[in-house]
Amino acid sequence: MNVVVLSGGVGGARFVRGVAAVAGPASTTVIGNVGDDVEVLGLHVSPDLDSILYALAGLADEERGWGRAGETWRALETVRELGGEGWFALGDLDLGLHLVRSQALRDGAALSEVTARLAQALGVETRILPATDDPLRTWLDTPAGSFPFQEWFVARGHRDEVDSLRFEGAAAARPAPGTLEAIAAADMILLAPSNPYVSIHPILAVAELREALAARTVPCVAVSPLIGGRAVKGPADRMLRRLAGGTSPAHVTGCYEGLIDAIVVDEADADDLDGLGDVRAIVTRTLMSDDDTRRRLAEAALGAVPA
Repeated sequence: MNVVVLSGGVGGARFVRGVAAVAGPASTTVIGNVGDDVEVLGLHVSPDLDSILYALAGLADEERGWGRAGETWRALETVRELGGEGWFALGDLDLGLHLVRSQALRDGAALSEVTARLAQALGVETRILPATDDPLRTWLDTPAGSFPFQEWFVARGHRDEVDSLRFEGAAAARPAPGTLEAIAAADMILLAPSNPYVSIHPILAVAELREALAARTVPCVAVSPLIGGRAVKGPADRMLRRLAGGTSPAHVTGCYEGLIDAIVVDEADADDLDGLGDVRAIVTRTLMSDDDTRRRLAEAALGAVPA
């Protein structure tokens, strides 16, 4: 079975690891969000792509929840001592990847090409594709002003409520090579348990990708990022409450109107399934704490073929 997963970082990356374990790494393609990408100290950082890469390479820091295991921070300490830009946490091991990527991009390579090289160098068999090679950045409009994603999320601690989002560059963005072909060849499409607004919607902002998803002839299944109406980590529940009017499975489903056939929800939400319409609900435990729970969630999603 060929599986395509649309994913953000952290939770999405953990889910991708489970999918690759169940479906097989060579049968899994990940289309990753690039709306979070940012330039820090002259380096191009792709946080979501890197989270996916580290998870699949077995390098992710499971305790901290992001970045690489065994990380150190000496370079960043020096940057701060010298009065440099130290708000974005670049670890020493992580820094090496960003140096390689940034040099390759300066030399004219596309982001998709560089991502493939990095995956190969780290022994990752699963195909990881950015949604687009073109510049596409998520901006959030808040009562305190408009901010690019990383400034809102990291520098401001995502404390500002979000009134609306926009994806700069989306109008001109074309799908990265291989993305449309992967969707066309898929037997199943999954939307990872990532924040719909800032992780999946930037991917869908690439018009041809959204159109391909809408025109699919195979099942598309979303996994809710909420448990009991609450986010495991991050602001997804706050954003849904403000922008969608609530945090039920129906509110999550509404973020993907016309694009999904089923949604996987946690047992804690089993009594709150009204308003799903034609979308089928699959109830299971969705908290991913280890390899077994990641695999179990992947199996539930892969088995959620509408009757």
